[in-house]
Amino acid sequence: MTRGRPEVADIVAVEGTSETDLLRLAASVETRSNHPLAQAVVRRAQADKLELLTAGELKNLQGRGVECEVDGALIRIGNARMFEESQIAVPQTLAERVRVLGESGKPTMIVARDQEVLGAIALADPLREQTPHAMKALRAMGIEHLVMLTGDNARVANTIAQHANVTDVRADLLPEHKVAAIKELMERYGAVAMVGDGVNDAPALANSTVGIAMGAGGTDVALETADVALMSDDVSKLPFAVGLSRQARAIIRQNLWISLGVIAILVPSTLFGFARLGVAVIFHEGSTLVVVANALRLLRYKSK
Repeated sequence: MTRGRPEVADIVAVEGTSETDLLRLAASVETRSNHPLAQAVVRRAQADKLELLTAGELKNLQGRGVECEVDGALIRIGNARMFEESQIAVPQTLAERVRVLGESGKPTMIVARDQEVLGAIALADPLREQTPHAMKALRAMGIEHLVMLTGDNARVANTIAQHANVTDVRADLLPEHKVAAIKELMERYGAVAMVGDGVNDAPALANSTVGIAMGAGGTDVALETADVALMSDDVSKLPFAVGLSRQARAIIRQNLWISLGVIAILVPSTLFGFARLGVAVIFHEGSTLVVVANALRLLRYKSK
């Protein structure tokens, strides 16, 4: 729903730590990750020409953040939940600033060295220009329920959803929570299509009726799990894919009726002598050409 290429928007360092040192330390750790937010931090450090430190093996804590050893110290980078579970106190002033940044729609990562919180880095990932139009188009096609499942906090999610024309928001979700949400939605509505591109989306893609991966920016695991891959990052192609699938289903049904209808007429006509074998063959092969020509109409399909 967003551009998928976030940029560092704010760097908030606690007293005794400079913004440069905070960014250098965070970027040193994030070089080990291919997450879009991590790469945004690395790009900012590279743009500022900072000399990065050597980081050890990265440990990924799903839905929370990452841990990595740098210069003999354990560096933690993640959300507030991660620090609550690790029982590391976040200074009140920093926690308030993180809250304000979150309410403005900026995902924020807190950085700590061992048991000491050093600051936070906020990122901005603007909504894709095509997203509101794509969601509106899906609604116009009769898809009434558009649910956003995200690991971001509720404030960030609601800010995005407010401009994206979705009908429901479920935030602060871990991968297993997304799976549970998909199962709940399937019980309620019968069939659910899940669109995703990340590692955390893969389990939900596997459990949905139809999993759709955004191909260009999607992770390998998401592409392998999904049933359909849109080979671009253009979310406006989603209504096209839905419309094309509906048209394909309609044409398949038409072709089945044509084929079965011709056979239903030719078999008794031939058996009872109303039509000779040669005529039956001509009509049968002619129906095949009709079916093929009908299917080729899909090549001219255009979304409304």
